[in-house]
Amino acid sequence: MVEGTGLENQRAGDRTVGSNPTPSATLEHKCERRSPPFPHETSRLCASKAEMIQEVLVSLIPRPDLSTRPLKMTCAYIVSAKPSDVYAAWTEKLDTWFAQAGTLSMTPEPGRPYFFYNRDDWGRHPHYGRFLDVKENQLLEMTWMTGNGAAEGTEGAETLLRIELIPKGPATQVRLTHSGFVSEQSRIGHAENWPLALEMLDQVLRGQV
Repeated sequence: MVEGTGLENQRAGDRTVGSNPTPSATLEHKCERRSPPFPHETSRLCASKAEMIQEVLVSLIPRPDLSTRPLKMTCAYIVSAKPSDVYAAWTEKLDTWFAQAGTLSMTPEPGRPYFFYNRDDWGRHPHYGRFLDVKENQLLEMTWMTGNGAAEGTEGAETLLRIELIPKGPATQVRLTHSGFVSEQSRIGHAENWPLALEMLDQVLRGQV
């Protein structure tokens, strides 16, 4: 095979000598003319197009069906910071109060997935889901899944977390609704822990931690 290839190359070279290029040479020139002048621009365009297609497909995934999982909990907490700071703490600085540093992957846009491990001192558990609705400084709605293979967290169920930010003078009321639990034990666990998490958020934003 190697010898045959070399022979074919020699013959191809012989055929291209002269003023009239052979079809293979013409094809080669055409390919050269079709090459993009700025390959990095083409790569960027292709990547952007792929991201757009992926985002459209993800955004078409339906919301979780909670019709058979009516269990939910709601809590409200006054955080001593303006809504924009609280919003940033949830979307850009989650690893300053909830997520373990170095584990956070999050883009707060509808249809975008996220992932992180919570703080090591709270127990290392994976958290993941996708954003459903985002209104800057006002509202975050996302699916919320946790668990490490045991009957804890959401037990692997796709629950729904809704975070409303309501201005209260110089502060913000964080109204958190978590719905779609698969068991009363899971609901109670989150009802006990979410106020503690919001207390940590308030302490971090006040510079006490």
